[in-house]
Amino acid sequence: QVQVVESGGGLVQPGGSLRLSCAASGSIASIGRMGWFRQAPGKERELVGSITTGGSTHYADSVKGRFTISRDNAKNTVYLQMNSLKPEDTAVYYCNAAVIAILSRGSRDYWGQGTQVTVSS
Repeated sequence: QVQVVESGGGLVQPGGSLRLSCAASGSIASIGRMGWFRQAPGKERELVGSITTGGSTHYADSVKGRFTISRDNAKNTVYLQMNSLKPEDTAVYYCNAAVIAILSRGSRDYWGQGTQVTVSS
């Protein structure tokens, strides 16, 4: 089995920063792309950004220049550094990982349970 667990959410004032972490564990052979999504109340889940095994990143226009994704392949962990946070960044943030499990035939997307980020004064 494979587990994906996020941490680091919380309440922050506008203009503040937060760092989210996401660790994958279990019967993992390899991990490809890892990414962060978010879902605000009443809205659909949207991509925040993603990172390949080699470190290439992609960001949604709404977070470019404010958010940074990084990963530690040795720890099967991806991070989301969020700076200059705005109230519209308030959402549940989900981690996604494309995992090839041991003894499996291909890659499958695994999701974390989500972590709440609230930006409010």
